[in-house]
Order: sequence, then C-alpha cells, then structure tokens
Amino acid sequence: MQKVISAVVMLLVVLGSLPVFAQASPPSEASRKAELVAAWKAASEAGVGGPKDVSLIDQATLKLVAGRFFVPQAEGARVLRALGNVVNDAGFVGLVVGTGPNDEWIVVVRYVKEGYIKDDDAKNWNADELLKNLKDGVEETNKDRIARGFPEMQVIGWVQPPSYDAGSHRLVWSLLAKDKGEADNAAKSINYNTYALGRDGYFSLNLLSNSERIAGDKAVAHELLGDLAYNAGKRYEDFSASTDRIAEYGLMALVGGVAAKKFGLFALVAAFVLKFAKVILIGLAVVGAGVLNFFRRRPRRDSADGSA
Repeated sequence: MQKVISAVVMLLVVLGSLPVFAQASPPSEASRKAELVAAWKAASEAGVGGPKDVSLIDQATLKLVAGRFFVPQAEGARVLRALGNVVNDAGFVGLVVGTGPNDEWIVVVRYVKEGYIKDDDAKNWNADELLKNLKDGVEETNKDRIARGFPEMQVIGWVQPPSYDAGSHRLVWSLLAKDKGEADNAAKSINYNTYALGRDGYFSLNLLSNSERIAGDKAVAHELLGDLAYNAGKRYEDFSASTDRIAEYGLMALVGGVAAKKFGLFALVAAFVLKFAKVILIGLAVVGAGVLNFFRRRPRRDSADGSA
C-alpha cells in the first residue's frame, strides 16, 4: 500500500497538480526544499548505475558506462520540476547523472516521435535568427517559472553555434544563459544540446552545466551521444519514403523556431538559486557524491546587482 501511495504522490508531482505547485501564490522556499529532497530520494531508489545497457523505450539502447547513473522517466520528471523546469514533453525518457566526486552535470534525455527529420536545411543555418527564436521561447517558459517562485532566465548567446554531422546524423549546439538580474561575472547556466536522428524521430540529450565547467563537461554530452545506438529498423538510414511519416519541420527547427517554442528550453536551476544546498543530504547515497556536489554551489545573491 505504501508503494501505491508513493506512486500516486509522485504522479501528482510530475503532473504539477499538488498544492505546492498549484497554489495561487508561489510556493515557499521550505516547500521547494522538501520537494527537491523527496524527488532526489525517489530518483536514487529507482535509477540504475553503469556499466549497463539501458533500453530507451522501443527505439534505442544507451551503453551506460561506469560512473554514470540513469534515472527513469517518472522520477526524472519530478526532479526536473523540483529544480524549476517545465516538463510538458510527453517524450521525456529520463535523466543521466555522474557519480564521480567532480561530476556536477545532468543530462536530460527525450525522444520526440514526430517523423523523419529532413536534414538538408543544415546547409543554410542562420545562427542569429535561430538565437532570436530561442530567446523568444525562454520568455514563454519564464511565465511558468514566475508562477512557481523561480527566477526568470535570460539567453545571452551561443556557446557553440549549431553543428551537424551528416554522416552520423548527429546535431550539437549550446547556449549561454543566466538568471535575469544576475551579475555578469557570475557562473552562467549552460544547456549543451545533442541530437541523434532516427527513422521515426529523434533523441535529444541536453547536458545542463555552467560556464565555469562546460569546457570539460561537454565531453560527457559527446560521450553519451556516441553511446546511443538505434535499434535495427529504427536508424535514420532505415527510412522508407513510401511508408514512413516525414516530420512537419526540418533540422533547423531543432535549434529554433517550431521545436524550441513547442517544447521549451530546459534551464538549470542549481541550489545556489534556491539557497538550500546544504540540506540535500538524504536519498543520494546510490547516486553518489557527484550529484551531492551539484547542490553545494555557492548561494545565489539576493540583490539584482549581485551585491551581498
């Protein structure tokens, strides 16, 4: 019975229907703290560590190496909401975190089954236009963040402009973002996005890090992208023009435009934003010290100009 009750509570949190997320006024810091502790505890109990082959729905396999930990869909969605993110994508698959003492990143794994993505528009990127579309998308997600008591996010520019490998059908791009009003010299949130195209859609592996660590952390994103293999019959080259569905948008929409506005932009909200890092001490033993370190970053300063 206890397991059933726990599952129901977890589902309500994922759907955002618990009072802590549904109330008219933003939730208190104590409420956010309690939910984040509970979310990570559930994630540590439900997840699996490498080395292990993890089945990603009916589409692919992720070769999870030692030092990596996979959190399933329901528990992963709860963690993301507790960190201040909008989880409105039915294709969310799970999270990957590192268990090493210096690992301070999260990778969000999604699968979007909207058909075969034509990649011919990769020859005509317009990075400035794509950046504007992403900025517009973030402004939309900020409405939800304000309602739930989290700071608004602001996109600054590219960390890595869009890069597509036509041979492996992999796409990579990354943005520099920050909290609105945050000091310019503060560590900035990073979304390092990688995509693997398949026959019926694509996997998105979004690494959440910051500007002080991305030079080293981006190798993790490339590692995971390389360790994802589509099942036979689901690969990009298995596409059949006579029978398969073609997506309504092309590769460019995975960086800006339709896809960015439809699915939103995951934004990293570390404990220095929520100001309760030191109490995240339970439920993380399975995940390891790396995730705990993720919540030990310096506290966010209260004033808009960054002064104490």
